[in-house]
Amino acid sequence: MTTPILYAHPFSSYSQKAFIAFYEKDVPFELRVLEPSNPQAGAELAAIWPLGKFPVLRVGDLSLWEATIVVEWLDQAHPDPARLIPPDPAAALQVRKFDRIFDNYVMNTMQVIVNNRIREMQSNPRDEYGEVLARATLDKVYAWLDGELAGRTWATGEAFTLADCAAAPSLFYADWVHPFDGHPNLRAYYRRLRERPSVDRAVEGGRPYRHYFPGGAPTDRD
Repeated sequence: MTTPILYAHPFSSYSQKAFIAFYEKDVPFELRVLEPSNPQAGAELAAIWPLGKFPVLRVGDLSLWEATIVVEWLDQAHPDPARLIPPDPAAALQVRKFDRIFDNYVMNTMQVIVNNRIREMQSNPRDEYGEVLARATLDKVYAWLDGELAGRTWATGEAFTLADCAAAPSLFYADWVHPFDGHPNLRAYYRRLRERPSVDRAVEGGRPYRHYFPGGAPTDRD
């Protein structure tokens, strides 16, 4: 079988989402790291997907982008040892629902705060109102998740799924800029995620790049 090629970066949250899925499946892939020292990878990415967003997966003549779609392909091509999206339609809807919650309401909301740090570094005006709204949204979604996660091992139950692949990097970076202390179920869930070998491998892969984080990575969060 053709080895999948993944255009990604070890410190990218959405790249880590895909990495975690590949590690869970123990499926080898060729990583084309997207960084200035590797311009060829950037040129190849631009030829595949002009918007330049990543991760992007290439398998033979097939190209896919968006981390969720990459994981969907992986789960279809390699259903063993366990499905990341359940075959049962009702269970699959729950997994996809939580996947979108972690991407859209945790990770993308957290990015508003990070973008303000980038604006500061570039001496551009901050979006103060946008950050206030972002922090309020994170507070609401943290509280909601804390209630939903009560009595669960993973995001939607006892099986590790696509939703958890999304949750791990989302919560990792969100906790850096707007900690979710005071939500014990969410905190306990995050600890379980960090102890998962696939998640730990993704986090450690990004550790050498922590100096890239706008405003600096926190010293009291691992």
